Amino acid sequence: MYQVVEFIAVIAGAVYGVLLARRHQMDFIGVFSVAFICAFGGGTLRDLCLDRHPLFWIRESHYPVVVLCIALPVSLLPRIPGWFEKVVDVADALGLGLFSVVGAKFAMEAGTSLFIASLLGVVTGTFGGVIGDIVCNKVPSLFRTAPMYATCSFTGCWLLFVLQWRSIPDQFAVPAAIAFIVVFRLLAIRYKWRLPQLDYPEAILSEED
Repeated sequence: MYQVVEFIAVIAGAVYGVLLARRHQMDFIGVFSVAFICAFGGGTLRDLCLDRHPLFWIRESHYPVVVLCIALPVSLLPRIPGWFEKVVDVADALGLGLFSVVGAKFAMEAGTSLFIASLLGVVTGTFGGVIGDIVCNKVPSLFRTAPMYATCSFTGCWLLFVLQWRSIPDQFAVPAAIAFIVVFRLLAIRYKWRLPQLDYPEAILSEED
């Protein structure tokens, strides 16, 4: 089951990366590179932290081929249709939900505590997009005042833990946690839900400068 979820997550991450690269008018190499980073960046960092070898996209060697098959046709389009741009947020939210749950599950299987598992779920769900944004010369939304991102992942991972603690079978608990993260993220984008921002006195800011 988790392998299916991971496979769909790779597709969602690749779609997000392809659209992100096209927004920045990249050629095929750029589109494929950003799609690759968004699809595999967070999971790679998770595998390194858990000392899982080979890395998941090396073990499942068809994953990079899937990313290539997504990047190639889209990179050849003269322009992206306007309606297609709306897919970016959905792909982002779907990838966040799928990767977060898979990351948390793999961390638990490695014997980590629930808190560490939730953090690695967040890492898996967010850091592909973080690295992709950096490559595109953007400040990642994870590190600036923006609609909730890591919060959606973190709370969704804990929902998964609670459902499993209540002995809910994975075939129900996993989709519920994924759906929660996806809906939470889309609502955060739609209604601009943000964590409170700290406002420092100007005197303190000037001293730091």
